[in-house]
Amino acid sequence: MRTSVSVLAILLMVLMAVPRLGAQSHAAPQSALDAAVQQHVAATSADREAVLRVLDRSEVKTVAERAGIDLRRATSAVATLQGDELAQVAAQARQVENALAGGQSRVVISTTLIIIALLVLILIIVAVD
Repeated sequence: MRTSVSVLAILLMVLMAVPRLGAQSHAAPQSALDAAVQQHVAATSADREAVLRVLDRSEVKTVAERAGIDLRRATSAVATLQGDELAQVAAQARQVENALAGGQSRVVISTTLIIIALLVLILIIVAVD
């Protein structure tokens, strides 16, 4: 009886160990993780640079001055933006940049509204946090 219990216990332990030995590893290699992190850091940096480039334009400074928006506060607030907020603000900044591309000296109403919306959005995000 004691031998049969021992054999049964050993058999159960072997049966429990077999699936673990045959299991495949689903972990990503370290190089893939490093590449994903680098890509995220690069995208975040590019988004911040896009917003800061637009905020540094003379047209934006003029519009912000007319609207009574403190551009220094908006510029410093860019460092606090993250994730979806940063991506949304960067997308708007790129729209402004494209609208003003080519040396256009005239700011049309839609571009002005985008600039004001961009600045107000940055200030609202900072005020909420």
